[in-house]
Formats: sequence, structure tokens, C-alpha cells
Amino acid sequence: MIWSSVGFSFIDVLWSFLSVCFLVAFVAHKISTHLPRKYETSRLYVLFQDLIRYGKTKQNLKRDDLLLVFDVPKRWFWHFYAISTGWNGLLLALSLNFILQHQSYPVWLTGMLDMLTGVPHEDSQVPQLSTLLVLLLLWVHSLRRLLECLFISVFSDGAMHLVQYVFGLGYYVVLGLTVLCSDRLGKGTGPLLSQLNWLHVAGGALFILASLLQHQSMVLLARLRTGKSGAVETLAHRVPEGGGFELVSCPHYFAELLIYVSLSLVFGGLSLTWWLVVLYVLFNQALAAQLCHDLYTSKYESYPRHRKAFIPFVL
Repeated sequence: MIWSSVGFSFIDVLWSFLSVCFLVAFVAHKISTHLPRKYETSRLYVLFQDLIRYGKTKQNLKRDDLLLVFDVPKRWFWHFYAISTGWNGLLLALSLNFILQHQSYPVWLTGMLDMLTGVPHEDSQVPQLSTLLVLLLLWVHSLRRLLECLFISVFSDGAMHLVQYVFGLGYYVVLGLTVLCSDRLGKGTGPLLSQLNWLHVAGGALFILASLLQHQSMVLLARLRTGKSGAVETLAHRVPEGGGFELVSCPHYFAELLIYVSLSLVFGGLSLTWWLVVLYVLFNQALAAQLCHDLYTSKYESYPRHRKAFIPFVL
């Protein structure tokens, strides 16, 4: 295939394209904050902001009735994690079955991997320890986020664009396939347990710490709307405090980036494809965090000025 001949697979090109798209969106948003107010009512500006914003960052956007038709509830975020838990759990089960029972992947799955990597199925390797661990951690992450959405987070009547919703549904499907594409790197052969190394341990430790930070952040956000009994008292937005919020406006987004970095460590830092995924997450989460940070600083005069948007002391 063309991608393979130049050293890149289709999956590499896909993640590179998504990274560039969100980098451009981030830069465009930063530029738009310095435009004269008269441009805020232009159709192009409103359409752009409608596509990149969701939830509370979308509430003050002046949109006509046509754009409102494409709104879906932000609380549907749990659909993404439900899809991810089921799909990536299936891929994990198929990979374990491949190792323990020596049964090949289904034809439909090998066909998808062939298309994404450009490597024929007969040239693929047995699933490696790194791949299995990443699939497992990705499944654990998805399950935790699903439970948080269902039982901890308190969603208001915020909305997201239908395009964002469809993209989110497909995102975790492609993400799981991206993990399996690493099998075709041909690295780490040999007995499964003999492949265990310090990077697996370091990546696992970072994954746990980042997951704890994200969970703590979600709990603190939920407490802004609940009383001591846990009952919802308000859907209003308030200034979050405590934990990682003392340093950045969106520590849960920073934790998301750390989780993906931890998975790259589990891969031994050798997967170019996964580093492209990390790059995409960096730009995606930076954009979302900047939108939240801009809202906080404009809405609350007493908002702590030392807080960054996303990465402590940096961004």
C-alpha cells in the first residue's frame, strides 16, 4: 500500500490528520479571542464555535434555530464509554483467546487491521504483552469513566453538536483497533511473561496516579452541585476548588493526557502510532481546557489568575 511504502500506515495518517485538525482549531480559537466583537455574529465564526464547544462553554454562543437542530444532550457522554467498554472488552477477549486458545482473529477483524496497517494478516505477530496490557488498561479506563458518568457526574442541560457525538462514538472503536495495530510491529516476541519490563511497571503506575487525579476531579466537580447527602441541589456552574483545580482549570483533561502517555510507556515508547494518538489527545484536550478556562476567567472576576488552563505552570 502507498502508506507502507513511505513508512506510514493509514492509521498513522489518520491520527496525524486529527492532530493537525485540533491544533488548527486551538490556534484559530486563540486568534478568534482577539477579533473585534462585530465578528462574533458572523455565520462562519458561530459555526466554528458551535463545532468546537460543548456544555457550559456553548451556553453564551448566539446561534440561530437551524444550528440548534443539531444539538444533542451532553449527558450522552456516557454512550461513548459504554461503546468503549463493550468494544474494547471484546478486542481484549479476542486477543486473550488468540494467545490462550491459539485461535485466529475473526476475518472481519483481520480485514480491518489489514486496511489500517497495510500489513497482510500472515505477516502479523502474536499479540504481545504490551498490547494486552494497553487493551486492559483502556478497558478499565472506559469502565471507570462510564461509572462516573452514570453515578457521580451531575450534568446540566448542556448540549454538544451532533458531529461531536458521532465522532465520539467512532473514536473509541478506532482507538481499540489502533492498539491492535501495534501487534504488527513485530516486537517483543517470546514467552509472554518474559516480556515484562520496568516500562510496563512505570506506565502502570502513571496510569493509576492519573486515573486517581481524574476521578478526584470528577468528584470535586460533582460536589459543586450536590449537598452533603449527595442529592443534587443546583445545576448552576461554580468555581471548582481543591485538588488539581488549585493549579489548572481542568485537571481532569490533564489527567486524560497523562493516561495516554502512560499507555505509550506500556508500549515501551516504541509505537509511533500511539505517540500520534498522544499528540491528538494533547491538542484535543488543550482546546477543551482553554474554552473552559476562558469561560471561568470571563465569568468570575475573582477567578484565581495563577491557574493555567490545562498543564500546570505551562499552558
